[in-house]
Amino acid sequence: MQRFLAVVKHEYKKVVLRWAFVISTLLFPILAAGFAFVPALIFSLQGEPSRVIVIDESGKIAPRLKENLSAEEMTKKATQAAGKMIGNINASQQEKISSMASNSADAFIFLDYDSSGKALDQIKAELSNKIAANELEAYLIIPNDLDSPDAKYEFFSRKAGDFVGNSTLEDALNAAVRSQRLADANIDESRVSQLSKNINFVASGITKKGEEKDTGSSFIAGFVIGLMIYITLTIYGQTIMGAVIEEKETRIAEILFSSARPFELLAGKLVGVGLAGLTQLSIWVISAAIGMAVVFTQLGSMGMDLQAPAISVSVIIYLLIFFLLGFFMYASIFALIGSMVTSMQEGSQFAFPPIMILLVGFYFSFAVIRDPNSSVSFWASIAPLIAPITMPVRMLAEMPPFWQIALAIAITLGAILILVWISSRVYRVGMLMYGKRATLPEVWKWIKLS
Repeated sequence: MQRFLAVVKHEYKKVVLRWAFVISTLLFPILAAGFAFVPALIFSLQGEPSRVIVIDESGKIAPRLKENLSAEEMTKKATQAAGKMIGNINASQQEKISSMASNSADAFIFLDYDSSGKALDQIKAELSNKIAANELEAYLIIPNDLDSPDAKYEFFSRKAGDFVGNSTLEDALNAAVRSQRLADANIDESRVSQLSKNINFVASGITKKGEEKDTGSSFIAGFVIGLMIYITLTIYGQTIMGAVIEEKETRIAEILFSSARPFELLAGKLVGVGLAGLTQLSIWVISAAIGMAVVFTQLGSMGMDLQAPAISVSVIIYLLIFFLLGFFMYASIFALIGSMVTSMQEGSQFAFPPIMILLVGFYFSFAVIRDPNSSVSFWASIAPLIAPITMPVRMLAEMPPFWQIALAIAITLGAILILVWISSRVYRVGMLMYGKRATLPEVWKWIKLS
């Protein structure tokens, strides 16, 4: 036991006291926050306004299009859309909506152009030359026959990749054409808008006790936890494999085997690195909890009725248990791979299958979040190779019966014992084998050795 604890202490300190551990532990929450907020910040940035010429021989669509892209009309539509999402809008929210709508409206500057007496090809050539001369950014050609299914609304722009601006212009053009068609058919547009108004659909989750729960926050929490477990198991599983290969290449294993049994060395390595991974995951979970609390607080101040997911102490304990189970399972697999190969390059090739299994488990977590009580969720949450990811996600979505949690732990623990037993037998022989990669028949012989 003393030698086992010495190995655990050595492996734990070897991982935790590295600068890479400290940097990755602190950097991951920052990167996660960056992935969440930086895209929103980038999309909120406004580029240079686009100078646009509209060719509309009918003279009916262009005025409606410009009106739809005005600050007043865009504010009205944005307010209606926000009202459907968050209900009542206060003065502060209305001010923000108006500011955003004004910025979107300023993205287009409409220029005049005299197209009378000119053929379509001549108009296109002249306007294309203006774009080439940097006199405008885009032009739109509206056909005369608005009701024809073959009519093409051609838009030429030097900002072809501006999907936000192009989408805004397309929506406004669709609304303008639809309004004109209704006017031509003598149909009251306001009456049609009233009759086609969307219903106020509110989706709420119900627990087994008949209580309401917030499904949106559960989805976010489940996704974050599943992703963190997947990343941590992948990183530390390969850390184990790298340590085993390093000891094998440097022949340190020969010295270690003289002072401790191979099983003690392997078990100590797994426990030490596992505790290091648990330390890092705990820091990440705390950081994620703080970050989610800040996000939900900000959303609440904006009027969005979202509550932070209620995660009990028992769920946190189960989370740590399943992380440890997953770590020991995949660490044993990666240690087995490290014992068989002769270089890190070979190890990386053989590491692909277990990483793909972990990825499959992460993908299954989406099905679990959608319906945590389905048969698919049940079998996915007790399957030993993916249960360390899917069961914590399922518990966050809806707490399953205790017997299912106990069954998942028992099955996974049994699989771990088998894997550790196999890995220790391969480890004690493979670590002393140099020069060539072990074949499967050779590995089978090592396992059968008493």
